[in-house]
Amino acid sequence: MTTFPFVSRPGVALDPEQAALFRREALVPVRIRGNHPALLVTGHADVRTVLSDPRFSRQQWHGGTMFARSPDTLALATTDAPLHTRRRRAVQAAFTHRAAEADRPWIERIAEDLLDAVAAKPGPVDLVATYLRPLPYLVVGRILGTPDGDVDRLAAWTDVMMSAGRCEPDEVTAATAAMHGYFRDRLGTGFLATLAPALSEQEIVVMAAGLVMAGGDATASHLSSCVHHLLHDDELRRTLIARPDLIPAAVEELLRWVWFAGTGGQPHVLLADAELAGVPLPAGQVVIPLTDAANRDPAVFADPADFRLDRPANPHLGFGHGRHMCVGAPHARVELRTAIGALLRRFPDLRAASGPAVWRDRMFLRGLWRLPVRLR
Repeated sequence: MTTFPFVSRPGVALDPEQAALFRREALVPVRIRGNHPALLVTGHADVRTVLSDPRFSRQQWHGGTMFARSPDTLALATTDAPLHTRRRRAVQAAFTHRAAEADRPWIERIAEDLLDAVAAKPGPVDLVATYLRPLPYLVVGRILGTPDGDVDRLAAWTDVMMSAGRCEPDEVTAATAAMHGYFRDRLGTGFLATLAPALSEQEIVVMAAGLVMAGGDATASHLSSCVHHLLHDDELRRTLIARPDLIPAAVEELLRWVWFAGTGGQPHVLLADAELAGVPLPAGQVVIPLTDAANRDPAVFADPADFRLDRPANPHLGFGHGRHMCVGAPHARVELRTAIGALLRRFPDLRAASGPAVWRDRMFLRGLWRLPVRLR
């Protein structure tokens, strides 16, 4: 039986061998952390079921997470209703579609300010360090009320906490303590003050750290893959420069098409007998929903291996589904559209530089550590 997670490989599109495996098998038997048997769920309908049906429990999985963080450091990703519902409700108002649209002007200002600094740099520029990474961290930091000058240390702690084998356990413990201490010192201020009394002090600390990681690391990692693709698809880049009104459609297709999860989703335990892909499964069965595989399901997406800007319908699962839909999805959409639109408008002659792009490895989420470019 194959060990999961699989070995990570460079590239924006889903690995062809993995894609072929997922097309052949709707349920892939694997062994995960602790040598525990599990089934990878690959079909679009089945992944939606796992993510939305209360018979599939994250909270009843006691084998740890698929990366460095322990379940007690995750406010939402490892919980079920009613605990998940109470915690999510406490932060939801700040991350609605209306809130994201209201925040759009200052998000656009952040993008422009960062690109002003990028434009002033001579020679090739690492776009991850100068633009793609700081932008999401600045956005989530301002929502949480943290100083802009703290972005680097918040990002450094996040890198360690989002490790999936890259960092040693003592490094993870130290980074977690530092991140939690940082937010414990800020209890009762800004956004954190609005979370009491709905959440306990410890819940607020864990929630704030989680929002930094989801809003910062997840958005930055995905954005780096998106821009890498644009750099290597001249036709798409030229089309979006000429037709910026197509950027929202491009962002949705990128959310479907980019290979994003380094380790797959959180394991779920079946609380009662159920059926997936026509196969009866007993209570106690452990399953892992793979949104990257679901986003390649030919039963839902025509030409699933192709990037198609003209895709007429795009029910992708890039932000998850159901009760575990990404709470920050509206802001992430605004950031992705803003970041890509501003970059192409300011630097229409953007090209990959000669230095190597460096892919993230042994991390919970895929993306790039370094993306050197020539601006003109």
